Order: sequence, then C-alpha cells, then structure tokens
Amino acid sequence: MTNEKILLYMADDKKKTSSSYGAKDIQVLQGLEPVRKRPGMYIGSTSVEGLHHLIWEVVDNSIDEAMAGHATTIEVTLHKEGKVTITDDGRGIPVEKHPQTKKSTLETVLTTLHAGGKFGGAGYKVSGGLHGVGLSVVNALSDWMRVEVTRDGKTYAQEYARGKAKTPVKVVNKNAKGHGTKVSFHADKDIFEENNEGYDWKTVLEHLKQQAYLTKGVLIKASDERNGESEEFKFDGGVQSYVEDLDKNKNPLFSPPFYVDKERDGVQVEIAIQYTEDFNEALKAFANNIYNPEGGTHVVGFRTALTRVLNNYGKKAGLIKNSQDALSGDDVREGLTAIISVKLANPQFEGQTKAKLGNTNVRTAVDSVFSDYFGNYLEEHPTEARRMISKTMLAARARLAARQARETVLRKGILEGMTLPGKLADCSNRDPAKSEIFIVEGESAGGSAKSGRDRQFQAILPLRGKILNVEKARLDRMLSSEEIKSLIIALGAGIAEQFDVDKIRYHRVIIMTDADVDGAHIRTLLLTFFYRYMHAVIDRGYLYIGQPPLFQLRLGKEVRWVYSDAEKETAMKEMLETAAKKKEGKKAKTETPDSPPVIPADLSSIALAKEGAGIQTETETTAEDLSSTKGISIQRYKGLGEMNPGQLWETTMDPKVRILHRVTIDDATKADEIFITLMGDEVAPRKEFIQQNAQFVQNLDI
Repeated sequence: MTNEKILLYMADDKKKTSSSYGAKDIQVLQGLEPVRKRPGMYIGSTSVEGLHHLIWEVVDNSIDEAMAGHATTIEVTLHKEGKVTITDDGRGIPVEKHPQTKKSTLETVLTTLHAGGKFGGAGYKVSGGLHGVGLSVVNALSDWMRVEVTRDGKTYAQEYARGKAKTPVKVVNKNAKGHGTKVSFHADKDIFEENNEGYDWKTVLEHLKQQAYLTKGVLIKASDERNGESEEFKFDGGVQSYVEDLDKNKNPLFSPPFYVDKERDGVQVEIAIQYTEDFNEALKAFANNIYNPEGGTHVVGFRTALTRVLNNYGKKAGLIKNSQDALSGDDVREGLTAIISVKLANPQFEGQTKAKLGNTNVRTAVDSVFSDYFGNYLEEHPTEARRMISKTMLAARARLAARQARETVLRKGILEGMTLPGKLADCSNRDPAKSEIFIVEGESAGGSAKSGRDRQFQAILPLRGKILNVEKARLDRMLSSEEIKSLIIALGAGIAEQFDVDKIRYHRVIIMTDADVDGAHIRTLLLTFFYRYMHAVIDRGYLYIGQPPLFQLRLGKEVRWVYSDAEKETAMKEMLETAAKKKEGKKAKTETPDSPPVIPADLSSIALAKEGAGIQTETETTAEDLSSTKGISIQRYKGLGEMNPGQLWETTMDPKVRILHRVTIDDATKADEIFITLMGDEVAPRKEFIQQNAQFVQNLDI
C-alpha cells in the first residue's frame, strides 16, 4: 500500500446510457497524473500566476527550514531559457530508503503526493507547506527537474521529467561539505499558457522580500541571469522593518514602530504597528508566513485588544471623559499600519486558498500578548501615547461628521428618486448587468457623449473639472464635493460602511477622459476614489478605462483611427503601401512589361515626404486639419470634445469596435503604495517616482 493519491472520475460522455456505464468508464490516475490532469486544483491556474507559483512552492520548503532554525541562506536564480534554481543551506531532504515505498525518501517526496515531513513527528514544529504537495507538484508540472541534496558528507542527485524519476538517486560528490538542497526545474510548456521565460523579476523580488521580512534574520539572495540583475534581502528587525517600509512615504506619528515578538500557549506572536497622518488602514496578517487576505482569528484578537487598550489608557489619562467619547474599532484603525504574524503547529485555514485563519486559540494568544506589551508601551511612552489618542479621537469626531454628511447624501438620492443627479443622462435599461455609465471629463465631451450614445444601455455623467483628491481628505470633507456626491448617487450603491456593490446600477463603470496631462490627472483622481471607497467595484471587474483615439488618418477615401504614436506610424506605412500598389497597378496598364514597379524601400523615412509620398506630421497640440492634397491627412484629437457625436460613438463608445481597459489589482500592497506616492502629501517620493518612470510615458501631451 503506497501513499499514492488515486483520482476517480467519470468521463463526460452524454451519448452513453446508464446501461453502458461500467468499469471501463472509470479512469484511474495514479502517482502525479492528477496534478497534470487538473493543475489548477494545485497551483490555482496555468497562467503567469501559476508559473510563479512553482517558484513559491519550492521557496516555501526552504523557508520552512529557516523557520525551523536549520537554514540561514536561500538563493533563487532565474536562468535563461526558463530554468529556475532554488538553493538553501538547510538539513537536506533525506535520501535513505523509505519504509513504506521501499524507494529513496528523496524520490518518494518528489514523486508522491502528500508525502513530506509536515504531517507529524519532529520534522517541523511550524510549516507553511502543510499539505506535502509542494515539490511533487512542481515536479509533475516540469518537463525537467534536478534535485541535489548535500548531507552526511555527500551530495546526492536525481533527475525527473513530468513527475517521474528518470535516473536513480546517485552520489555525485563523496567529499561534500555543508548541507542543503538545490532544486532546478523547467516548467512544462505543454501545461502553462505563458512562455517559460515569462517570470517577472519584480514579482519574484516582491515575494522574496516579503518572506525575508517574515523570517527574521534569514538571508535571501535573488539573481536574474537574463538581465544581470541581483538583490539581497535580510531584515533582523522582522515585521518591524516591514512596517517601516510600508510607511516610508507617509508621515508617522512616532518612530520606531511598536514591536513585540513573544510565544504564548504554543503560538509565536510577532506584531508591529505604527500610526501615520494617513486616513486609511494598512493591515496585513500572516500565519506561518502565509498571507491571509481575509484575516482570521489573529486579526480579531489584535483589533479587540487594540481598541480596549487605547480606550483604557485614554480614560486613565483623562483624555476620554465619558463613555460617549469611547473610541470605536473604526476610530483606532484610521491611519494604522500593522503587521500580524503568527506561527503555530497546526493552522486551520478556511478554504483552499488559506485566505482566513480559523484557530480559536490564536485569538486568545494574540489578544493576551498584544494587550500586555502594548499597554506597557503606552505607559512608558506617554508622548507617543497622547499622539495616538489624539489621532483616534479626531477620527471619532470626523466619523460622526461623516455619518451626518453620508446620510444627507443618501437621503438626497432617495428623495430625488428617479431624477438622480441633474447632470446624469441615464439609460432606459434597468438591468445593471446590461447597463454602463461613462464618467466623462467636461461639459463639452459630455454633450458629445450624450448625443452619440445608445440611450438604451449607456448613461453619461459629465464631471466639471477635477474632483477632490480623496487621498488627502476624510470622508466628511469628501462628501462636501458636489461632483463626488453626484457620482455616489448615480451609482446607487452607497458609500463607506454602507456601500453595497450588489446595489450598483451599472456593471460597467467607464472612465473616459482626454488624452492629455489634465485627463490623466482626472483619471488618477477617479481611480483613487474607487480604490479607497469603492474597492469592491474593482474586485468585481466593473471598473474600466475607455481609450479614445489620438489620431485620424485620411488618405483619399481611406480613413483610420489610431490610438498611439507607434500605431500611427504603422498605419501610415500600410496606407502608403496600399496607395503605392494601386498606383503601380494603374501604371502597369500603360507601361511596357519591362518597366519594373517602383516600391519605396523605407516607407517610414522622412525622405518619402520630400519625394512626394506626402507624410505630414503635426507640430502643435491642436485638432486642426493638416491635410495635404498629395498625402496623408493627420488630425490629432487632444480632447473628447473635439469629436462630434458620431466620431465619439464610432471610436470610443461602440461596443463592437471600442477599446476598454479593465482595472484590476494584482498586488494590493503595491497599488496602495502607488496611490500614496502619487496622491499623498509627500512631494519627494512623487518626484522620485516621476524621474524613474518618465522614460516609459507614451503619448504625453502637455
């Protein structure tokens, strides 16, 4: 009896009858065949995310060795042609014969699901890879893999392909020093949608950096042989360093962050917090280095303790006079940056994605540790304590003002009933799934959009000027903005804690702004608003950015709309080629057969214009017609209002031909950092961001 997992399933064949359904219809998948048959069950997807997940699975094993105190250094190398190598100086995978499989333990771990040292015994006290499928899954989804293990003075090696051993375990060095494991693999191109060379260097660095924060003192090295880049991460401060990094572009109320790292009742609790002048909470929770986006019992224990300790201190210090002034959970979370990391022997996660921790004993452990040490911190740091209490009490007053403002806005929407905001041109369809709203910059563009739209399913909401930057304003001030109030009422889903994305009136919310600096700024302001106050709209995939054309090209009767400078050059080249062929075709009727056709060698060169090809380019940012009777007319559209209704429909609003970019968030932390950098109070980080990214800007029109 082996540990092989056997997957039984019925083939989907609707032509078969129940009488023909028998033993022959049952397929038995043994070993790692289930992984290759259903890879999404094990790594989430076969897209670029799944490709990176292979690296995470191997790295997690090395991190487990580090958490167990046996590894100090982890190295990740991206090779050319898609190969990846992960090395650690841990104990090394055992190689002796396994008592159950009668094979080398190394081969058993690499070729058998649910075989590992994390199910009991003394192998690992805590572990992130709880299901023992990491290395075997990577092996199953790789067309080549080689594992080298150094232990007991020797180095052993074995190679695999698509989940099966191709060579026996053999000694490749009889006088080896040290210990550790080296895993090299090449993802199977038959499994993954992305090219094997599609590993993103920044994505890899972000993940490794996070793991270095969570594994205090471990050195993680990363190198990319494709571009010659390399990085090293080591944080002796643990999650305290993580908080400092998250707050580097904010204004902290005190420094360094509060930090505690203690074990209680078998749970290692590591917490760091810092308050800033920001209005948003930035909290991340981890269990055994696994990110829990939906929180769990460790977050509940932390928040309960935080609210209680601050209220107790405020009352004791005479800052909170009575129960009516007591701080709520929302008050104490404003401007808070917190990292909660717990390590425990048997974590219980809700769901396959490990998004939420469910161990009840963790709540008590976190509450107890944080209450004791944070309470002592406030007593010993009265200046920092008063700043925190003042910040949270100000948030409490703003919360009451925001509640009144929010109720006023929502009441206004209800009382106005079907009229909604006066500037909104609503659609006739009442089914949100079939309706869309264009948020348009300016009354001129709004007028064109209203005239050119399909009234049945397209609504238009024009905005006057630039909306308030909500990154720098609390909710009460934000709700004083007429433009934002109109937007909230038009969408019909409420705001703040009363926001309900299921009540939204349109399932396509399209931001449509001019193709210039002001348009880009307005788009960023709107994105900030949705990210901070209607995040679920982005999560549901309801938010889009419309892309209007930059140029209209006309040559004779042929008209083309293009959306970038690069596309313009390509389109002009194609138009001139077509014109040249037509011209040569006409000449062929009058010229002798011996006359060779004249075809321009370089249709993009400036010389063509001098030779009469007629490429004319615009030198000013206006929409005037720069046409030439001999060549291509190029008309630059700086603003949506410069298009007539028919042109706006034809290019930007017609579902058959328009270009929409769906707004998604792959990395919430990175997105949060970008919004703070671009829209926050600090000028220096914004200037640095512009200097670093200016080279990537296209179609900039000032």
